[in-house]
Amino acid sequence: MHRLLPLAAFVILAGILYLGFTLRDPTLLPSALVGQPFPEFDLPTLGDPPGRATRADVAGDVRLVNVWATWCPTCLAEHGELMRIRRETGLSIVGVNYKDDSAEARAWLARHGDPYDFNVVDLAGDLGVDLGVYGAPETFLVDAGGTIRYKRVGEVNGRVWREEIAPVLAEIGTPGDG
Repeated sequence: MHRLLPLAAFVILAGILYLGFTLRDPTLLPSALVGQPFPEFDLPTLGDPPGRATRADVAGDVRLVNVWATWCPTCLAEHGELMRIRRETGLSIVGVNYKDDSAEARAWLARHGDPYDFNVVDLAGDLGVDLGVYGAPETFLVDAGGTIRYKRVGEVNGRVWREEIAPVLAEIGTPGDG
């Protein structure tokens, strides 16, 4: 019996690895939150002086909610695309500054541009936990009712915008389309 233990462990590990390698796109991790309300929160904003924001500030309009940080190189890589999306579409974008230094985050936005309506400061990562965040960047599309309609783990780029986010956005529409 003890001789079969290493073989059994190998078979189980091989099965797990096989399933992991068969994912078409590892950035499309399933999210239990898609179709669910955006989580409740009450956190400071990145403004100077800081205010407070809650779930009610996210609901009421179709929005991208982008989890980002200054320590995240991929966040910088996607930043230009977020600036383009905001400029060309006018889509509301809310930032969740994740486990970051607020002074550094304000300086980073001053240097690279600010596509966000406002930024929530998630210093402890509690909102990130409620959102099921694996790390930064992650982006959510939230409808006007405050329901999460899409989740992206990883960079938002032109292809992701065209092939993944824009079709969901077209499906749910925007306020005033009606």
